[in-house]
Amino acid sequence: MFPSAVLPEGSQEEIEKADKKPIVIDANTLEIDNNRRIVIFSGNVVARSDTFIINCRKMLLYYHNQQPEREQGEGNTKIDKIIATGKVRVTRPDGGSAFAEKAVYYQNDEKVVLTGNPVVKQGNNFVEGTRITLFLKEKRSIVEGCENKKVRAIISPRSEKREPH
Repeated sequence: MFPSAVLPEGSQEEIEKADKKPIVIDANTLEIDNNRRIVIFSGNVVARSDTFIINCRKMLLYYHNQQPEREQGEGNTKIDKIIATGKVRVTRPDGGSAFAEKAVYYQNDEKVVLTGNPVVKQGNNFVEGTRITLFLKEKRSIVEGCENKKVRAIISPRSEKREPH
């Protein structure tokens, strides 16, 4: 299998159900800035969901309110984007993984942009470039290079088990 999207795979219904489940984030420190609508996690950050785990040094979670402040209650904030920086590693339960210095998840577009020596691996296969964009909903990805760093892919042939005669 060619390493495409590292994050959730499955039917659109499964992805939507996973999006409604909470993401649990552990870190050494947490700072909330309601004026800027940002939550900052620092130091040994681990974000877990049913479909992925993100490890990094720092994570910025940007959100926006869906209701006026006077009506605030549970369920009134929505994630806009998440920026993970510093030795970012994204892993999936099926063994797929991605590595980069920076990963930006855009909730509305359901895409992840990896920069800073990004590599996506699945088994023995991997791709690397200058920038890797994972379109989660579409199960496709774009790997971009630049003049001094071309896109590189290693695709191992699958070994097929043969039945004894």
